[in-house]
Amino acid sequence: MESKIIANGILRALGVVTGVLLLFFLLYKVQSVIIYLILAIILSLIGRPIVDVLTKKLKFPNIIGVISTMIIFLLAILGIISMFIPLVQEQGHNISLLNTEELRNRILNLFQEMDLFFASRKINLFGELKNMDLTSKISSIPSLLNSLMSVVGTFSMGLFSVLFITFFLLKDENLLPNFFLFITPHRNEHKTSSSLTKINNLLSRYFIGLIIQISILFTIYSVTLLIFDIKSAVVIAFLCALLNLIPYLGPIIGGVLMILLTMTSSLEYDFQTHIIPVTTYVIMGYIFAQLIDNFFSQPIIFSKSVKSHPLEIFLVIVTAGFLLGVTGMIFAVPLYTVIKVVLKEFLSDNQFVKSITKGLD
Repeated sequence: MESKIIANGILRALGVVTGVLLLFFLLYKVQSVIIYLILAIILSLIGRPIVDVLTKKLKFPNIIGVISTMIIFLLAILGIISMFIPLVQEQGHNISLLNTEELRNRILNLFQEMDLFFASRKINLFGELKNMDLTSKISSIPSLLNSLMSVVGTFSMGLFSVLFITFFLLKDENLLPNFFLFITPHRNEHKTSSSLTKINNLLSRYFIGLIIQISILFTIYSVTLLIFDIKSAVVIAFLCALLNLIPYLGPIIGGVLMILLTMTSSLEYDFQTHIIPVTTYVIMGYIFAQLIDNFFSQPIIFSKSVKSHPLEIFLVIVTAGFLLGVTGMIFAVPLYTVIKVVLKEFLSDNQFVKSITKGLD
């Protein structure tokens, strides 16, 4: 009899393990759908205040308010895409296969001038440049562009899916809450409903705050680059501002990108008398923007939206980066906010939970 109980226990354990593995396998297979759903939820959180303004203050019918919000999203997406069309058209001949040799020579000349500049100051910064095979690296650019073009169809399908899901989430704001309430035991429905309301409010403010943060950086970057007549200044500013969404690593990548694009946009000018001074001023403008962001924008966003201490946010982002890479760093703060709200509702008597959620009252 005892052996049967042990055997049944082992079988149940194996069944649970198998079920969990199958669940993870299923999630892996439908990861694209999950990503679409997450992006749609984010867009719905950003769009909900717009819908509320249109329907509650301007007295638009709900469907008109939702359609108007979707049109705003579409115009924003088309505006972003249209920003890159002139850049692609302008740079296309430089990075095409026919002009690979010309592009290679221009970049080699730039690096040689940089090498001479630093060598005159006894800094062997580019001593290994001559050993680099730049031709093969630059020749691979057209192949990379062809590969990127092959995913345009997938991107279009993904964009349509995200917008389609977003439309229904905005049209029926109770659609997602009703789903969570449906899978929640009856005794916990009140706590689940309260959690969802708080999560919606906090994340809406957080994502709107991120848009404001990016807009501030974009404005400062654009003004800086336009002052020095950098080609495709608006596009470069937008890319660098967007990279700021990646915590800690994004500003570094954005800074390097801005420096490189600033220098390569002025290849026809003298290195010491033009490129170095202009790049120096651009770096100063970039640092100024980062100071504004670090000491003004980010503290307000984190304190007013997710209500978390900066050190707390830092540890969460770094941990998520080690576990899930760049994607984890991007979604660490909103996910941590969700976890905090749920813990506060369901484990409000726990001392540790009280200590990390005291700002959520």
